[in-house]
Order: sequence, then structure tokens, then C-alpha cells
Amino acid sequence: MTTIASAPTLSTSATTDNYPSGTPLRVVFAGTPEFAATSLEMLIKQQEALNIDIVAVYTQPDRKAGRGQKLAASAVKQVALTHDIAVEQPATFKKSDAAGMTARQTLRTYQPDVMIVAAYGLILPIGVLTTPTYGCLNIHASLLPRWRGAAPIHRALLAGDGETGITIMQMDKGLDTGDMLYKVNCAIEAKDTAASLHDKLAALGATAITTVLKDLPSYQAQAKAQEDSQANYAEKLVKTEGEIDWTQPATAIERQIRGLTPWPGAYTFLDGQRVKILASLPVNTSQQTDKPAGTIISVGRKAILVACGKDHHNDPLASTLAITDLQFAGGKPMTAEQVCHGNQLNDGDQFTGDSK
Repeated sequence: MTTIASAPTLSTSATTDNYPSGTPLRVVFAGTPEFAATSLEMLIKQQEALNIDIVAVYTQPDRKAGRGQKLAASAVKQVALTHDIAVEQPATFKKSDAAGMTARQTLRTYQPDVMIVAAYGLILPIGVLTTPTYGCLNIHASLLPRWRGAAPIHRALLAGDGETGITIMQMDKGLDTGDMLYKVNCAIEAKDTAASLHDKLAALGATAITTVLKDLPSYQAQAKAQEDSQANYAEKLVKTEGEIDWTQPATAIERQIRGLTPWPGAYTFLDGQRVKILASLPVNTSQQTDKPAGTIISVGRKAILVACGKDHHNDPLASTLAITDLQFAGGKPMTAEQVCHGNQLNDGDQFTGDSK
């Protein structure tokens, strides 16, 4: 679905009359994780078809990862090196920093026509945004202005949104506030987790940016301003968001489990020991209980039924959640059937909050 509107003032000084004809667009790509790497791979494969030349890739500096805490290249860097594309890894673009000024100068030497940005993780000041002739385009994993910020995929799931999508946006100095060039919808299915939705949107983002680059002048000319009053901020996730409050309705807890998979993961406590809740069934509203929140009602082969909070304050009974997969501290992931056979949980046991 394309967002079409009357032409506003573009975020760059370019007009549809001064796009080069025949000469490939000089593209700089900026991104870091797998989400961005998917788009980079697509653009590399279609350089000739799109009449573009990816002259450099920008990504975050190598970080320590894994048990050995060895420096590891980002997913985007790995793709770039595989295809012999120049890689730049500045720590900053700040004007007040000597390294930032050097990074700006380096970017100018690539003479970019356009910069494609996807989950880069580094703030781009106005001096960088205006360096490419036609500005910077962002591949954003939300139907803007619904979720602006760092964690749009997770927040959409946690909020119970029925759909999300990709927005190709002309970047400006605000946080995901730029004009929208193109939007594609994606339904959120009942079993979607942050991991599965990430993969869907990564593929959708790759297709969306190639669509825009096929006719960039038209998409920029028909850019549409966002409605700020409809915006929500998708805050960065923190580990403590994974702790389950069993007094919440089962629908909220079920979304929490899916929205925080694989990281930071939903968890609870049993006799002071942390238990990861890996998956559950969709909530059955007909299954209600008068048991206190967090009580294990039954341990079955198909699911472990747990008492949750009431859907509404005046409801006589509380909701329940059917857990299908969990992991005890120091153990491996287990299905409900394995837990049942191992007698590691009993009817009447109580999940609680952190006792520390």
C-alpha cells in the first residue's frame, strides 16, 4: 500500500527535475542488526536493476559478544565484507567531537546521492542528514506514526495491535518524525512473537526500500507528513519488563510472553527460583477461576493452567493462562508434557514475584 498525498516541501533540497538520468545513484547504507542486513542483501542483489551503486556501508563498532566476550562484527558488516563493500564504523557524528567531525568528512568523500538507514543505532545529526543529495531514507518497522522509537516490533505486540508494517520515511532531525514515502501493512497473527514478526518485517522492509528506489523522485514528491497526535513512543526494552505480574489479565500476560520472545523473555518465580515462561496458548475466555493470581490450577500434558487477574474489576472470576513451554533455572526448555511427567510442578503451587 502506497501512501499518496499532495506534494509537501521535501526534507532535502532535491527536486524531481535534478535526479541524474542513466548514472547510478550513489548509495550509502547504514544499519547494524539482522533486520538491516536483510535489506542490504536485497539491495546488493538488485544494484543493476535499481541502477544504484552501494559505495559504502556504515555500521556500529564491533562489540563484545558470547561467553568469550570476543569482539564480533555486526550482521551488516559481515554482509558488506562478503561483497567487498567499504565499511565505516564511526562511534559518533557529533560536531563537538573531533572523531565526529572526521566521520562527517569521510561521509562527504563518498559523495552519496542517498543514504539508506535501517536500525543503525547511531543518532544522525542534521549535518549528516543533509549530506546526501536526496537525503536519508529510513526503513522503520511500524506503520508510522503508530510507534516511533527503538522497539516498535515489541511494543506493537505488547499493546495487542492487530497489524503493523513498514514505513519508508524521509529522515529529519526528529525521532522518526519525517515525512512518509511508502507504507506496507503486515497482519499480526495470534502466534506471532517478536522473533517471528521481526523476520516478517525484515523481509517486508527489504522489498519496500527496493520499491521506493525504483522511482524515488515520485515517492519523494508525494511524501506525506505524519500526524503527531497519533504517535506513540516505543521505548527501548529493559530486562525487568520480563517479570510477570500474575494479577494482570491473562490476555496481557500472553502478549507479554510473545512480545518479549526471545529477549528479554518473560519470567516468574517458584520458591525463589526463576522460571522462564517460553510459550502459551491463546487465552480461552471461558476458562475462569476463583484461585489467587499465580496459582497453578492444573499440570496437564498439553498445558499448565495458571490463575491470572480479572479482565475487568467487577468480574466475579479471574482469567487463566495455559502455558505450553517453560524453563527452570539451570535446566533446558521443557514442554508441559515433560513437566507433567517429571513431577516438577504440582497443582496448587504458586508462581510469585521476585522475593529479593
